[in-house]
Amino acid sequence: MSSLLKYIVRFLLLILTQVFVLNHIPPLHQYITPLLYFVFILWLPFNTGRSALLVISFLTGLTVDLFTVTPGMHAAACVLIGYVRPFIINIIVPQQGAEFNYREPSAISLGNVQYIIYVSVLTLLHHGMLFTVQAFQFGNILYILLKTLGSCIISFLLILIVELVFTRKQKFITNT
Repeated sequence: MSSLLKYIVRFLLLILTQVFVLNHIPPLHQYITPLLYFVFILWLPFNTGRSALLVISFLTGLTVDLFTVTPGMHAAACVLIGYVRPFIINIIVPQQGAEFNYREPSAISLGNVQYIIYVSVLTLLHHGMLFTVQAFQFGNILYILLKTLGSCIISFLLILIVELVFTRKQKFITNT
């Protein structure tokens, strides 16, 4: 399967799962909203250019916005993590590490601790931005913090489950 087709199928599966499964789960609690679609941005290849990453992030968020009738909230959160992602990768990846040996971030390519940090930081940023824009006020900061934390925990667990159940084949880049 070509790389482009693989990413299109991954995009469609994550968006459809978010829109038709996770968005229809009865509320577990007022502070918990399971989100999984943004993992598409987290799993994009290391060598994705910044402009392409921002456009893909915007289109990912806009697609969810179209299905959920939320004008630009998911797009703003996705663009934020698309913008911050290269900086986070440069901080947690050793200079001659995974970025030069593997095509995309995963627990195998980054190592377990770095992958957990990578996913946790970007999940926290995504959810913090999304729920701040959704509340559109800082008056109830405790609600925003609790909703961000509760949703981050659930989303992180979903990402780990998806990572364990649907293992991704990591292509090792060689010079030969």
